[in-house]
Amino acid sequence: MSITRKSEDPFSATGDATTINMSAAIRVDVASRSLSFDGMRIPCSIGKGGPCDAHAKREGDGCTPLGIWLVRGALLRPKRVRLEAALLIPWRWTRENDGWSDGMDDPVYNRPVLLPHAYSHERLQRDDAAYDIIIVLGHNDAPPVPGMGSAIFWHIWVPGEDGSPKPTEGCVAISRADMDSILPRLAPGMAMEII
Repeated sequence: MSITRKSEDPFSATGDATTINMSAAIRVDVASRSLSFDGMRIPCSIGKGGPCDAHAKREGDGCTPLGIWLVRGALLRPKRVRLEAALLIPWRWTRENDGWSDGMDDPVYNRPVLLPHAYSHERLQRDDAAYDIIIVLGHNDAPPVPGMGSAIFWHIWVPGEDGSPKPTEGCVAISRADMDSILPRLAPGMAMEII
């Protein structure tokens, strides 16, 4: 059975450190390239620029920002994702004209946009499977500071020519099988801790 219920906008910057449930955190160990959640420890990929302090993060540097980032919601690609049960976190289906602003001069920097868009942006429906499931993380979003990094997502990794996962542009990525297992267990108030 496919669930088609949609929630309100999953991107609003609601919540602060007092609402984060750290006992249910998703932990990313950048040194071992592993992600831990609910007793699972799985491989992950991070940015091609390695980890960096969140205050040093810059647009386009390929670094994965260290810190604690609230799970804001999920973006799911229709026809490539099937839900067997309702998700606990806010979510919606992506559309062909969905994008995410990464233009430092864009008034809506680090926010979802509709395409075509006059400023630099990412397309959310890609040819590869990376963005079939996107978990939006609360990095640089309350409010966004232009140039301090955009579209820091948790998504599906893309295998390289040798079959191993490619590094990301700054996001955290895991296998599709692991994402399918974790997605229904994500709950409001959860956060990703990148250490």
